[in-house]
Amino acid sequence: MSPRKWAVVAVIVAIAWWWWQRTPEAPAAVSGASFTCPPPPRVLAGEAPLQSPVPEGFNDIRLKPARLQPLAGFSVDARVLSREDYSLGREADLSPTDLALGWGRMRDDTVLSQLSIDQSNRWYHYRWRGEPPIPVREIVRSSANMHMIPADESAARELSKIRPGDNVRIDGWLVEADAPDGWHWRSSLTREDSGSGACEVVYVCSIARE
Repeated sequence: MSPRKWAVVAVIVAIAWWWWQRTPEAPAAVSGASFTCPPPPRVLAGEAPLQSPVPEGFNDIRLKPARLQPLAGFSVDARVLSREDYSLGREADLSPTDLALGWGRMRDDTVLSQLSIDQSNRWYHYRWRGEPPIPVREIVRSSANMHMIPADESAARELSKIRPGDNVRIDGWLVEADAPDGWHWRSSLTREDSGSGACEVVYVCSIARE
């Protein structure tokens, strides 16, 4: 390979390394707004995600890209099946990272070894050969693609450390985002759905590997 081609390869590798190592940023609040992300009720380890009511007095969260309306408390203890970072589009202004998460039997090696999992265009895809390792309905109920909106720089730093195969705990709020020009983005409020609109949009108070 010629020196010029080696130089091109080196630049590509350097860009890829930078992209993988970069820290996602939390979306900035509007001028004069301040907000502390209150943790919701926490799910017990190993249980399905816990969704809880929004308490009275929990006001909208005013960010520069959009206003967030809390829809429900959300706490999940899960395995990271896949991770995808985004930098383009309105959604990326709020959520730099999607995590595909699994709980129940969707965190077991024997099940996951028989599935091919990937993400693209804010979607999560799973495939298998022959028969699925567990019923498809259980795959739907026990896994989801989730759009992560870090509440602050601490949550953003922790989000940057998460890798496929990690066991994570995430505590935050399912939200609906609305912008002045009419753009909106609404979280799913059930673990039973699939397809368009089935992803959770999570305002992340805290995220940690366990």
